[in-house]
Amino acid sequence: MIWVALGSALLGLGLSGAAAHLLSHRLPAHRTVFLTGPLGALFGAYLTYMALGPGHVLAMLGGALLVGAVLLSLLVRPTGRRLRRAMPS
Repeated sequence: MIWVALGSALLGLGLSGAAAHLLSHRLPAHRTVFLTGPLGALFGAYLTYMALGPGHVLAMLGGALLVGAVLLSLLVRPTGRRLRRAMPS
């Protein structure tokens, strides 16, 4: 289990690094991004472990990747463009 936790944290760190590199203008401070990725991945691995039980290492890493990516996507801010209204006011 310790190897799954370490692998999940490394996956989350990799996701954070990729997000910080690709979307740096739309994300908050790097400290927040690099903390959210590994914590989200660890939570995803734990959630998958509780759902499936032990012995599903690849599924746990997949759950870690999925939940880490979802939590990082919640940090993305919209671009500076204004949204058009459907109906004029």
